[in-house]
Amino acid sequence: MENEFICIVCPKGCRIKVDNEGNISGYTCLRGLNYVQEELTCPKRMLTSTVKVSNRKDTYVSVKTSSSIPKDLLLKVMEELKKASVEAPVKMHQVLLKNIFDTNVDIIATKEIK
Repeated sequence: MENEFICIVCPKGCRIKVDNEGNISGYTCLRGLNYVQEELTCPKRMLTSTVKVSNRKDTYVSVKTSSSIPKDLLLKVMEELKKASVEAPVKMHQVLLKNIFDTNVDIIATKEIK
């Protein structure tokens, strides 16, 4: 059974196919090839969310992962973010959680809270 992927690395959106023997075709650059190889072995995604600001009523700071994390960790990281809180002030790009679940990926603020 042939698998088809639509590359999301650049705006071209190449339709990349992987046949039963593992041959990959349809990519127009190495980024597309690397994307499909990663999707087949260990798919990763960026995560965006919020973290509670403990010393501000009803305030949350927007956050994101510093790079992609394994897709199978997304829900686990979301549960951790639900439990987490930080105190203001928070600077943009401030690391709020370092090396989440030993992935070498940090949770960083995407907004400033004074």
